[in-house]
Amino acid sequence: MATARQIAALLSSLNQGDEEQCFAIALQVAASEAKRGRKAVADELRVLVEQGRSKGWRERTRPSDAVIPITKPRGELQNLLTSSYPQTKLTDLILKAKTVDNLSDMIEQQRKREALRHHGLVPISTLLLVGPSGSGKTLTASAIAGELHLPLYGVRFDSVITRYMGETASKLRLIFDQIGATRGVYLFDEFDAIGGKRTADNDIGEMRRVLNSFLQFLEEPRNTDSIVLCATNHAELLDRALFRRFDEVLEYELPDHGLAKELLRSRLAAFGFDETWWPTICQDTEGLSHAELVAAAEDVMKYVILAGKLRADAQLLQDKLQKKRTTRDVLDHLEK
Repeated sequence: MATARQIAALLSSLNQGDEEQCFAIALQVAASEAKRGRKAVADELRVLVEQGRSKGWRERTRPSDAVIPITKPRGELQNLLTSSYPQTKLTDLILKAKTVDNLSDMIEQQRKREALRHHGLVPISTLLLVGPSGSGKTLTASAIAGELHLPLYGVRFDSVITRYMGETASKLRLIFDQIGATRGVYLFDEFDAIGGKRTADNDIGEMRRVLNSFLQFLEEPRNTDSIVLCATNHAELLDRALFRRFDEVLEYELPDHGLAKELLRSRLAAFGFDETWWPTICQDTEGLSHAELVAAAEDVMKYVILAGKLRADAQLLQDKLQKKRTTRDVLDHLEK
């Protein structure tokens, strides 16, 4: 049964109003009971936690301006993780239909994970997102968290990776302990920082050990249904062993003319997006990312608002798109 220390931690969390920490402690007790062979007690605790979480989320999703409690990382984890509670939805993403279908399937599995477990199955929980910068990978993490009403935790590689041997792997261990204790969406952005090929010419032994540790941690059974997302702009740098360790690998691309039109239309709908503009500005969207298109649309919106106009014109949008293209060309030149 629960130890005195666990009971003390539980009462402390209740006094502080930290509901999620209470659930995390209860799941730790459930895991201990399961290891002792007391499966019925462990299952009962998990069901009670799920019921408590469902009730809590329903009560907290009333007014949009209500203060939403987030389980914030504590101790050393404060420097390793950022936390937020996104309101983004899957409908906010402008992506290819196949990618949206895959994400919808994963979210549905997470929502009905108990039904899957009843039949000895587990829901999709690890995704590798690959594609160019600004193509929607980070926004996808926000949408998954928003759809499932879960906190989004971002891993800070600037704090995780250190020059001291063994310390980076130890910090990853802390993060995966948090993943196992507190359900949420965990985003490892710019994942190639630790996921590079172990046979690379510039590889050092320490980073090989870090990657091996990550792969080991990723495959460990967890007491929670946390979702682990790894995102990279440079799939070609990743170690090949990584791809088969994830439940799904989703490839993101720059928007084609159809997606670009849909994105601009959705952003500029309140400012009169005229369909007759499209043949004129179509070529100006070529090669621009989702983020750059959104930024151009927002520049147009700001200008229209500040100028006191009612509508935006095609020439203004063209100018903003061309400005983004010029910036992109300069950055590409500097990278080369």
